[in-house]
Amino acid sequence: MTYKIICVFLIAFFTYLPRVIPLLFFKKPIKNKWFQSFMYYMPYAVLAALTFPAIFFSTNSIWTAIIGTVIALGLSYFKINMAVTAILCVIIVFGFSYII
Repeated sequence: MTYKIICVFLIAFFTYLPRVIPLLFFKKPIKNKWFQSFMYYMPYAVLAALTFPAIFFSTNSIWTAIIGTVIALGLSYFKINMAVTAILCVIIVFGFSYII
């Protein structure tokens, strides 16, 4: 339980920090397109880097984690709602955990 709480705080800290630092040091609007793009995608990259490894250790079997990841990637490719994707993946992984 404490591992999950620590992960949530780390995700919050490292996604919020890149947004606050420019506000503290730059008084004028940032016009550099590369830097704007970098700051836009940074929270998503950090969130993915912190949560993706936890996916593979969340179940007792690596195969159910792989199945859930493949299903989630497939559903997200077709732009299915995130809540629907999460619920379907939980149900599918739960079902496969009894089979495997």
